[in-house]
This record gives sequence, C-alpha cells and structure tokens, in this order.
Amino acid sequence: MAAPVDDMFSRCVDPAKASNSVEARFIDKVKGKGLFAKRPFRKGDTILAEQPLVSSQFLWNALYKYRACEYCLRALETAEENARRLSGLPALSLPHPELCKVRPDRHQACPHCQVMYCSAECRQAAWEQHHKLLCLGPSHHDPDHPVNKLQDAWRSVHYPPETSSIMIMARMVATIKQAQDKERWQKLFSHFCSRTANEEEEIAHKLLGEKFRGQLALLRNLFTTALYEDRLSQWFTPEGFRSLFSLVGTNGQGIGTSSLSQWVHACDALELPSQQREQLDSFIDQLYKDIDKVKIYAGFLALSDISPGEEICISYLDCCQRDRSRHSRHKILRENYLFVCSCQKCTSQMADADMTSEEEEEEEGEGETEGDDIEDEMTDV
Repeated sequence: MAAPVDDMFSRCVDPAKASNSVEARFIDKVKGKGLFAKRPFRKGDTILAEQPLVSSQFLWNALYKYRACEYCLRALETAEENARRLSGLPALSLPHPELCKVRPDRHQACPHCQVMYCSAECRQAAWEQHHKLLCLGPSHHDPDHPVNKLQDAWRSVHYPPETSSIMIMARMVATIKQAQDKERWQKLFSHFCSRTANEEEEIAHKLLGEKFRGQLALLRNLFTTALYEDRLSQWFTPEGFRSLFSLVGTNGQGIGTSSLSQWVHACDALELPSQQREQLDSFIDQLYKDIDKVKIYAGFLALSDISPGEEICISYLDCCQRDRSRHSRHKILRENYLFVCSCQKCTSQMADADMTSEEEEEEEGEGETEGDDIEDEMTDV
C-alpha cells in the first residue's frame, strides 16, 4: 500500500480472527487463507477494524522525527506541528485548531526510558505486553546497547521506504517472553504464513536471497544477542530466523496516522458560508502543495459492492505500481509476497510482452518531442 514515509508504520493483524461480517477460510496450499464476506457490503462501508497483535513504528520514520505513540501508533504531533514540520514553515498557523484530535495533555512518557505514549492506558498496555522486557531505561540512546545495535543494522539493510521492521520481530519475542499464557501467543503467531519461498512457483523472498545472506547473518546474530529465548530457540536458527523474517515481511501491513489528515477531514465537514469555505479550501490546497503530496491511508473500506460469500481482496501494490506493466507488477509481487497474480487485469494482459516499466519508459522517451518534455514538467505525477 502507499503512504508517505512520514506517516508509515508496520503492524501484524491476525488474519484468523472472524467477526459477524467476515471470516477467514483456507483456499489451497498455494494461496493459503483468504478473507470472505459473511454479509453484503456497500461501496464505502468499513469492512474490518481491529487492534494489531503487534505493532511498531518504522525505524527510519522515527529517525526522521515523526512522533507517534509507542503502543497504538497514534500521532503525538498536533495538526499544526505536523504541518509546520512537513512544510518547513515554522510560523504556520492552522485555522480552526479546535478540530485537532491530538491531546498533548494526555501524553505520558515511560518513566524509565522516556519513550512517549498517547495516554496512560497505552503506556500500561505496552508495559504489560512487551515493553517491560524491551525498555532500555537510561540506555535508550546508548549506541552500544544490543537492541540499538540491532536497529542500526536494520536501517543499514532496509533503506526507506520501509516495508517491514525488525522491531515487529523483537516485540513478538518479547510478547511471548512476558506472557503468562506463552503457548497461546505462540499459536497466534503460528497462524501466519511464514514460508521463505513458494516452491511451486520457484519464488524466493527478495530479502532472503543469496546476495543478502551476509546481512541476514548479521541481523540474526544481533537479534540473538539482544533477545534469545530457549522456548523460541527455533526462531534463532538460520532457517527459523528466515521464516520469522518472511512471516513479518509477508503479513505486515503499513498504515498512516496523520493528525493533519484528520484535521483536514474535520474541516471538510464544517458548514461554512461560501466565501469562508473557499478561503479554507484554498488554504488547505496551498498547504498540501507546500508539503508536496500528503497521502494518508488507514482502514479497509469497500471500493465496490461485495456479496456474501465473495472473497475480499486488497491490492498489494500502490497506485503508481498498479499502472506499471504486467511484467513489472509480477516482479514486485513475486519478490515481496511470493505469488504470481492472476487477477482480472493481469489475466487480460497475458499476451503483453515481458517488459519492465523502465524499458517501457525508455522506449517512450525515444519517441518524445520537445513539447512532450515541457508537458512532462507541468504534469504532477
């Protein structure tokens, strides 16, 4: 999915959890599980909303000062603070500041390591689930602490935009180590697909190939030093670590949590005289231009009507990737999600040449005129 680097996080949501609206079913050994509707959905309906089993902010995202709750990932910046930082305009003032949903007066820090939470409830929940073990105390900024060394190594392996986080894996281990019912949590995590390759299609995950073997070995050694647990010894073996890595990379879901986006939606709902509405809309339009395309994605909404019994699917590609050639789309899906897509669009393009989008762009470039160059410069893409 697409989201701005500033507002992306990684989370693992339990695909086995059923509700009155949807249910998970096993399809076959290639596809694994799918999500199916148990009732009709209309376009725009919310299909699913639930708390993640484990969540963690992307490490590059945190390094670039996007402040979020360490537990639930809600934005800690006010809409005005968010807009000022993203636009580079420190004196910027937002109209209708009362529409911002961020409540700094409720924020609380861990008394030991000072990481921030949006509320006392989130601070306590994190402590009870995983933070008691992962709290670095006064070593929070110590580069030689094993957990910080692990995070630094991850950033050196996975540059932005991130699609996963080593800290999801760390919190999985910490959650089991802290839990009273350890077996229950192990079973929950075992529900996820964790294969490192699709043997039927001869596909291997892009971060688990030969050229990354040295980097994976480094990450596994640091992961073991920081978090080793006898009960989970299988996760610390070379193959077990690859499997755990694949589990998070395949099942993790990036989300966006922008206080600015929430403020904009609240502004859209205001009933204002036409002149005030035009002024507010103009202000927001200019703000988005200053920020350079803020795009926020959160939740799962129906894009078309869905009938009971129909499989509910999401796109694994962002809007730009979906416009690339069939060959390029398949390459992304094979390397990241270990399957060959057979959706209606891909099936209709089966006769297309196996050409990457970069090659297509080069061919298009050879036929462009001076006027084409001018038009490209004026097109917002």
